[in-house]
Amino acid sequence: MPWEAGQRQAQGEVEDDRCLGRVLRFERRGWSVSQLPPKPDFAAIEAAAHSTANRRTFIMALIGNLVYAWANNESMFIYVLMILMNTDEASAAIVFATLNTTRARLDLVERLAKIKIKDRAVQKTLDRIIAQFNELTKIRNEFNHCMYTLNEKGEITHTHTIRMQEVRGKFQLGQVRTMDDARINHLAEAIQGMTKLNRDMWEFLPRLQASVQASSETVGQTADSKDRE
Repeated sequence: MPWEAGQRQAQGEVEDDRCLGRVLRFERRGWSVSQLPPKPDFAAIEAAAHSTANRRTFIMALIGNLVYAWANNESMFIYVLMILMNTDEASAAIVFATLNTTRARLDLVERLAKIKIKDRAVQKTLDRIIAQFNELTKIRNEFNHCMYTLNEKGEITHTHTIRMQEVRGKFQLGQVRTMDDARINHLAEAIQGMTKLNRDMWEFLPRLQASVQASSETVGQTADSKDRE
């Protein structure tokens, strides 16, 4: 329980109940870095946590499945790179791992696609896959890079994103969102979306390979014709 009600007022928190959820804002002046929140009563929380174990375990399992499915889908772009670079899986994996951010890996895929894919339908499908992956990545990042707030019963009640930004002269720390049934359903839907995207990528890979090979053969035939001339 990192944010107690009394500490919220003392630290200058402003409640914002708009659709984006609550945020924490801190004034430039009057902020005391030495002011700590009260220590949680861990013994009481642990004693009461058994009654909420099923829901907590279910939420944790969903988050684990989300992270697992996302990582599996990201690794599918190794095969996309392999086809676009006309190389073997090991070489494509080395290139993939050398680029140490997802954004850099997708940038390379998009740039190679522009020069390797001539079929507009294939290019459009790849663009759709990347767009869907990016949207699901936002949800993965939301749950993978946040703090989780527990109540006195050990229930996961809120997520709190960790992102500092300055808005109109005030520092804003993250966004607090309720972990209610609607949010849990949204998380489950994201996992289903990850699964469908994975199946779509497996269906797409043979199309991509055939398209790139056809383009390469056309380029080769054109080069041979010019040589004979």
